[in-house]
Amino acid sequence: MRTLAALLALVCMDSRLSGQATLPDAAQQAATAWTAHNPEALVGSSSRVALEIPGADPSGPLPPAQAIELLRRYLRPAREQGVSIRTVKEDAPGSGFVVLERAYSLAGTSDVRRETLLLRYRKAGADWQLTELRAAP
Repeated sequence: MRTLAALLALVCMDSRLSGQATLPDAAQQAATAWTAHNPEALVGSSSRVALEIPGADPSGPLPPAQAIELLRRYLRPAREQGVSIRTVKEDAPGSGFVVLERAYSLAGTSDVRRETLLLRYRKAGADWQLTELRAAP
């Protein structure tokens, strides 16, 4: 399983380096990054990211390093059972959102929990950059 996670992390890094020309590309990268618990690939080249996740106060836009660390702490105790893309929508030129559904369990338990992730993106040059992430049960 760790080998698979390492392989997914490498794929995420390659995806980040090649950019996300379309919002569906960004959605796929986000799902892969979340599955691999790779917040660096999730945040990518974003200049600031607002987070609303359990265990952390809702934030204004954070610098990438701070957003990555909060996501890392949030993901640490979880084991992903699956992450799927539910919605990909460009709601205005250069602005869009992605909805992911995740199933996970906490370390030491077998109870499967579900969570909805809303990711907001904006187009910056040729790439889509994450600007906001909200998690809700």
